[in-house]
Amino acid sequence: MLWTLFIVLLVLWLVGVVSSYTLGGFIHILLVLAVLALIFQLVTNGSRA
Repeated sequence: MLWTLFIVLLVLWLVGVVSSYTLGGFIHILLVLAVLALIFQLVTNGSRA
């Protein structure tokens, strides 16, 4: 589930960067959320192994 969220947020961020339609800092907030989702996914999978 979090991998899907990470991919969606990353794609939205890339679309915003490529199209130069940034909505202010919103695009960068999406990038931060995507990275946080990825880190959370890696940490939770690491603790199960």
